[in-house]
Amino acid sequence: MSAQKESSLKSEIPILGIIAGGGSLPQRLAQACEGFGLETFMVAFDGHTDTGILEGRAHMVGRLGAVGQIIKTLRAHNIRDLVLIGSIKRPHFSELRPDLFTAGFMLRHGMKALGDNDILSTIRDELEKEGFTLHGVHEFVDDLLTQEGALGKYKPGKADWVDIERGLDISQRIGSLDVGQSVIVQGGIVLGVEAAEGTDELIQRCALLKRKGPGGVLVKTCKPQQDRDFDLPTIGPDTIENAAAAGLAGIAVHAGHSLLVDPQKVAEIADRNKMFVIGLDVENHGPGQGSS
Repeated sequence: MSAQKESSLKSEIPILGIIAGGGSLPQRLAQACEGFGLETFMVAFDGHTDTGILEGRAHMVGRLGAVGQIIKTLRAHNIRDLVLIGSIKRPHFSELRPDLFTAGFMLRHGMKALGDNDILSTIRDELEKEGFTLHGVHEFVDDLLTQEGALGKYKPGKADWVDIERGLDISQRIGSLDVGQSVIVQGGIVLGVEAAEGTDELIQRCALLKRKGPGGVLVKTCKPQQDRDFDLPTIGPDTIENAAAAGLAGIAVHAGHSLLVDPQKVAEIADRNKMFVIGLDVENHGPGQGSS
């Protein structure tokens, strides 16, 4: 990130609230902000956030159903700018124990609070009505976005491109229905699509369904209607390790609209397992384009 951009962020945002789910991205974001002197405040959730990221940082620990308390705390710290980052496993309604604000939110929006994209868009609308501004993590850590092209020394073969193109079509279709972001295809056959279980569990499930012989590709893309400021598709070293253990040939992800954690390590793991990892310009990728 340029010094000019860092200076601009510091002047425009006095303190950044990080609504932190699980995984390593909240820590990565906090470290990046600290690197150019932007103060942060962490909002963690019981059972979801790695509490190790809170050490030495201003923070609160709440629960998913206590949105009113979280908003009150953010306002008390004069926080108006937020990033929502990290994974959250959707709880059952009985586990939420919603406060008055959360209960009102759910009563107002009803079924819209069930789908991933719908609830994220609705949460954004509600927070903006409360005076907050939502930002994407890539505004602060600009090397997280997946670049177009192969990462590492391996590239898809002709048979892999058949699976990739099938996977792009299916992933965008299930995405438009707000089902999931990922699909695994082998030999043109869909082994599985991602739903509530997440990508790692999808990979494990499809390892049992994989047919004899080489191949099998994980395709992960951004939903067509998805808010680009949060919940972007994400892969990292663990994704590559899991895909390798499942015997997949490679992974194709949405260039410019997905997050890549630790690309150097991702490339090392992929090369060691003779796998490809490739970022694709999904919007401009036509049938048969990759295999030429």
